[in-house]
Amino acid sequence: MNILLIIPRALWKLLFILNFVLGLIVLYPLFFVFLSKREWFPKAFQLKKFWARWILHIPGIFIKVKYETATDKLPHPAVYCANHSSYLDIVMSYLVIPHYYVFMGKQELDKAPLFRIFFKEMNILVERGNNMASHRAFKKAGEEIDNGNGAFIYPEAGISSNGKLRGFKNGAFKLAIEKQVPIVPITYLNNWRLLQNGGFFKSFGGPGLSKIVVHKPIPTKGLTENDLVSLKTKVYETISKELEKYNED
Repeated sequence: MNILLIIPRALWKLLFILNFVLGLIVLYPLFFVFLSKREWFPKAFQLKKFWARWILHIPGIFIKVKYETATDKLPHPAVYCANHSSYLDIVMSYLVIPHYYVFMGKQELDKAPLFRIFFKEMNILVERGNNMASHRAFKKAGEEIDNGNGAFIYPEAGISSNGKLRGFKNGAFKLAIEKQVPIVPITYLNNWRLLQNGGFFKSFGGPGLSKIVVHKPIPTKGLTENDLVSLKTKVYETISKELEKYNED
């Protein structure tokens, strides 16, 4: 790879990481307080929105969202399903969806210093490969929906390093059917080109405009577990076609 590209990418990633850590350290006392009581979780959620802007805007990343349904008409509670090709996806989710929701993330996040505070009570960790633990995690997500909160899930259960959509797991769709709440598909079109998952020096990284589409909600009223595959396919095709359309332009 051309060293003229490696150096600015590496310097930008270093700025991104330092900015992320600085924001977390500065805001940590407020997060600690707001996450100490469940009734204060909405305040922590709003603080995350502020932190998300901090994380993105200082290194020069901005978002452009196309809503196929007006934000004030987005269903709530709902299951939000997005493709996953960059760590930026997680940060941006707090700016894309206006309603309070719980985020379902991989168990490995529990090992991150300071960051694990977000998964003690507010968000939910999913241990891949452990069916019992996964069942408990989705049961907890169901309880959150019963309480009127949404759930944000990446059904690929991992990050694609090249922007190509991978196969979906069943959990998000089973949850939506069980709770009879809509699924809102979300497509992150180019995040992998702004902050690519992979080697620090080899992968993409730099400022730019993230393009996102929030699709029309897909209702699940009246669906049963027999409809799980067709629902999963519908969400997959919605996101896949949007990615194909973008890459053809």
